[in-house]
Amino acid sequence: MTEEFKKEDQQNQDEEYKPLIEDEVYPEAEPDHPGWLSIAEILKISGPVFENSKFLIGYHQSSNVYALAGDYLTIVDPGNDYTIFNELEKLGYNVLDIKKIVLTHGHRDHCMGVFEFLRIPQIWENKEIEIIIHAAGPMEFKKTLQEYGFSLTEIKGGETLDLSGFEWEAIHTPGHTIDSICLYHPATKTVITGDTVLPNAISDADKAGGGSLDHYLYGLRQLMEKEIENILPGHDVPVARTGRHTIEQTYEVLMMQAIDVTSEDKMSWMEGASKLAEKGLLGEVVFCCDKELALRPGNMSAMQSKALALNDMGRCEEAIEILDQILAEQGDNAHALASKGHALLGLQKYEESLPYFDDALALNPDIEEAQVFKGMALTFLDRHDEAMEIEAFKIAFAERFKDEIDKRQQEKEQGETDQST
Repeated sequence: MTEEFKKEDQQNQDEEYKPLIEDEVYPEAEPDHPGWLSIAEILKISGPVFENSKFLIGYHQSSNVYALAGDYLTIVDPGNDYTIFNELEKLGYNVLDIKKIVLTHGHRDHCMGVFEFLRIPQIWENKEIEIIIHAAGPMEFKKTLQEYGFSLTEIKGGETLDLSGFEWEAIHTPGHTIDSICLYHPATKTVITGDTVLPNAISDADKAGGGSLDHYLYGLRQLMEKEIENILPGHDVPVARTGRHTIEQTYEVLMMQAIDVTSEDKMSWMEGASKLAEKGLLGEVVFCCDKELALRPGNMSAMQSKALALNDMGRCEEAIEILDQILAEQGDNAHALASKGHALLGLQKYEESLPYFDDALALNPDIEEAQVFKGMALTFLDRHDEAMEIEAFKIAFAERFKDEIDKRQQEKEQGETDQST
């Protein structure tokens, strides 16, 4: 038998006995991993905070890893891959120069690399490493570290962290998990986001990790209060210059999820604002109104909806600025008058609020909120008899009083039951 025939026969046998799976596509060989890359080169940012710092894109079951260089090394999210520290040494870094590890949250693909680092003999013996995690991080993870004799720095958000000689603000951004944090560097307008914001995906609100959609929206609002251009995410490649847009895209998708709307549904900003208001998501209402006003400045409906949301959020001075603009053009707008009275009431300017309620009710006596708020203002001014003459307030007051009586009666009955048992 010739050598050529042997090879052909072997190939036929391989094909004959190879298990066939319908529609299975056998993957090509995985491309070489690029290894550690310069953050400064990726973002095209000059400056000391990133010039020597490195980025390792995640693969398999690992997150991205960031090595911030300066007076020492700080690792942000050591991932879940045992090779990262060996690869770092190939660049001329000494792993013993790593003095701090920051975790954006406690998911395995972000944090399990901690244990690979702690197994390095000198680290295990000296235990001179600061591990920074949110106070709500996984209890089992924290317990294991403490049992090994390593100390944790637990943060809540709002702290300024010295990382390799540079100041980063810790921002609590719950939602994906309850313990999610982002790290913000104001000078470079850069934020490390973990899984809170990703360039080409939306993280789930992981209920097992304490995540929730409402919290997620709150966390993103915290980020949007900052001036952000660049994003170093937990997965995929960093984002340069368009970071704000990426955050807003994430925010908008999550808002659509909150009101069960898909990208295929056609909905105006004001329709979205109305549905979000029904859910009590007032910060998102303000966002939608702002988007509408950017497209159509002076839209009275958007201005009024925004003012109502701001009032309910306790941002009464901002609401008054908008309401004054409305009333300058529509002095007979009964709902705007009632809203300004409400805002003044929120600022404890009870006497000043009364004329606005009176003017609103003169134009439209059926505005129940104006009646109730007027009754509240009169009550705060110790004009109780006048307040009780307002039927809507009297009913609302009686219902609240009845609820309090019922509550006390239930507590009394429960106490008697506890004593008898």
